[in-house]
Order: sequence, then C-alpha cells, then structure tokens
Amino acid sequence: MSKALRVVVPPHPLIGHWLTLLRDQQTPPALFASAMAELGRWLTYEAIRDWIPYQRVMVNTPLASTEGTVVDGTVPLLAVPLLRAGLGLWEGARPVLPNAAVAHMGFMAAGDSSEPACYLDALPQTIPANAGVLVFAPLVASGATLLQVLERLEARGVAGVRVRVITTLAASPGLKRLGERYGDLTIYTACIDAELDQDNRILPGLGDAGERLYGLELSGAMAAN
Repeated sequence: MSKALRVVVPPHPLIGHWLTLLRDQQTPPALFASAMAELGRWLTYEAIRDWIPYQRVMVNTPLASTEGTVVDGTVPLLAVPLLRAGLGLWEGARPVLPNAAVAHMGFMAAGDSSEPACYLDALPQTIPANAGVLVFAPLVASGATLLQVLERLEARGVAGVRVRVITTLAASPGLKRLGERYGDLTIYTACIDAELDQDNRILPGLGDAGERLYGLELSGAMAAN
C-alpha cells in the first residue's frame, strides 16, 4: 500500500484567529510573538492528541477509587525548534510538553543556491528507539529546510510515525516535495497556501516570520515607531 503525506489543518476558530493576526502586516512584534506562541500551543495540543503515550492508572478520590489516565513519562520526547522563528512556536508548546528535551537547528540562505545551509545542528548523536520527535518549523515553503531536517533525523534512525511537524503555514509546492520523499510524515499547520513567488515566499503567506517576530524590517533595521 502506498503512503501519503498527512497534513492536518485543525478546524478551530482560535487557530484561525491567531493565524489572521500573523498575516496582518499591521500586527506589532509583541502581538505577533503572542500569536506565534498561541499557534504553537494549539497546534501542539492537536498534534499529540492521538500520539503521546499514556497509561491507565487507579487513583483514590476523597470518596472512592476510580480509573484515570496519565502521560507515560518514561517515553522520551525531543522537540526540535528551527531557528530563529521556530522558537516562537516552541514558546507556546513548551508548557504542553514540559518534560521534552530540546535540540535546536539553524539554517540560512547559501548564496545563490536554492538549498539552505545548516549552521547549527544540536541533534543528539543517539536518539532512543522509542523517542518521539516534534519539529517546530515556522513555515514550510519550498520544503528545502524541512527536508534537510528530516534527512538528519533519518540518519539517526528517526523517521515515519515517530516524527511530527508543527508549522504556522505550509505551501502546496513544499508539501508535494516532502510527500515525494517522506510519505509517512504528519504535518500540523494552521493553513495551506497554494503558491510560492519567484523567491520561494508563500503567497499570501505572512511575510518573513523571523524578521517580524523580532521586530526587524527585511533590511535588518529596526522599524521606526
């Protein structure tokens, strides 16, 4: 049976609300950061709903015994925020996954190449065979950055259902490229946009997530108040 990339867009009004604030060019950096964190929180909540390991236990209330559910803390979880703007998503996800280990990865444009260059890979050399990995990617545009992340995880023995991706926006061309290589991947996103422009920016998108999150214009200069 062939595998198909699974892309989940949770139909929650709050997810749509925070995405709309991210899209609006008038949204100031402080509110943009809040919107990123909220999307990170809500998308992570949805992503782990049927994925996080749990156990059934018996507990005693003040009146009687009853069965309950607790998260299985013996199963390791690794969060991988992609610098810089992936930190905005992870800020909201951290309270949902307080016991997760964190490994940062960073990528940057490499001259005229369409493929990004990795300048930071803090992935552990050994990842437990039962560990789950959540990648926090600010955007999935052409898919080039996320492909490199998945390749590095695969080299450490982590792939398939053990990986889930959290992202604010995903573009159809990037999803197609990812699906051709990683058909068993699951991505949680607030919306799928259809197009990329000639510079591989998502349309309509939300602009440069990193620049907006940290209060910088595209030139790298501080915005005037």
